Amino acid sequence: MSTDEDNTTLYNPDRRGFLKCMTWAGSAMVWTVSGGIPRSHLIGQAEAAETGLTFAQVSDSHLGFNRPVNPDVTGTFQEALGQATSTADKPAFLIHTGDITHLSTAEQFDTAAQLLGATKLQVYTVPGEHDILEDDRKSYLNHYGKGTQGDGWYSFNTQGVHFIGLVNVVNLQGNGLGDLGQAQLEWLEKDVKGLPASTPIVVFAHVPLWVVYQDWGWGTKDGGQALTYLKRFGSVTVLNGHIHQVMQKVEGHVAFHTARSTAFPQGVPGVAKGPGPASVPPGELKNFLGTARISLVSTSSPLAIVDTPLVG
Repeated sequence: MSTDEDNTTLYNPDRRGFLKCMTWAGSAMVWTVSGGIPRSHLIGQAEAAETGLTFAQVSDSHLGFNRPVNPDVTGTFQEALGQATSTADKPAFLIHTGDITHLSTAEQFDTAAQLLGATKLQVYTVPGEHDILEDDRKSYLNHYGKGTQGDGWYSFNTQGVHFIGLVNVVNLQGNGLGDLGQAQLEWLEKDVKGLPASTPIVVFAHVPLWVVYQDWGWGTKDGGQALTYLKRFGSVTVLNGHIHQVMQKVEGHVAFHTARSTAFPQGVPGVAKGPGPASVPPGELKNFLGTARISLVSTSSPLAIVDTPLVG
């Protein structure tokens, strides 16, 4: 990964229109999908919906990172957790989609445990590539691997929704493309085989399962194979991190969504010179950091997602 902050260009939503398959939510937005068509509303204009399940997503906290773009990632992570969990309708649980730490040290994992524990919520995680740098992945698995299989994949059910946590950072391919591997793919096929097609599915992993930008390794080599096991389901929502910005894509009944980081932004593919921490104008960092809040609106469409920057 490039870490040259001066060589990374950020997208300015005031000067450009939408990029293809990309949404920068400069203010919190509600996204709903019906019949494969996404619709968005500003939070104040969102249509009310009775939801039986709401949970929060945070990603890429990179605890231990210390560069000029954000010398206090612990502080912004703590603020993000407060934002995600302090609303009147507190989320049922929290999902962290990887790169919890920056160097996978014991100190960084301990800091994460303290901050996540303070939310008093059940926390579900998947590793990012930065979480498995030490001890042949044992540091991550010792903290978050209980009850998981293989390199840390697992599934669980709650309120009629089936959640699947996948690991695609252990054997990165080419320019850094994610890889699930045959053992995990076989497990996934078996995991969903007996589920009714009406079951809402939520998949979460660190690297996007769809190829956002192959030149930077922003995608998963065998993600398409994984999705073939989910094509019979009417509602599939795929949550990822890794790219530190909001991007959305809809294919049939599958809605893909990548979350902002709580640590630092990365540049826009095809615009910036390369991936890596991106410099921002003074005082504007929190415009590019944030959290996501996900709610079950209908069992026949992907879940509604609200992206909120830290300044929101």
